[in-house]
Amino acid sequence: MAADPLPERTGAILAEITDMLVSVVGDELLVVGEITPATTFNDDLALESIEFVALAELLHQRYGGAVDLLGLLAEKDIDQILAMTVGELAVHIDEVTAADRTCAG
Repeated sequence: MAADPLPERTGAILAEITDMLVSVVGDELLVVGEITPATTFNDDLALESIEFVALAELLHQRYGGAVDLLGLLAEKDIDQILAMTVGELAVHIDEVTAADRTCAG
């Protein structure tokens, strides 16, 4: 898995997602190797549905209701869900929270 370059803010979000994933899955996740923007939730991390729900809750606590992982997944077909990467989620969070910052400002 090659690390794709991300904007600085999105890179910080990627680090937060990584911490959340370790909290949801446990330290054994670190055995998988470095989590990069290209890391897939299905093939690389083998996340189960209950772990997606736990991750969604942590994202909600951290970023508020605008970041709705389950809603994001509901907009995708099965192939898109299976191919979804950590980087895609980080970019989504950055876009949603940037829109919220713009509206608030």
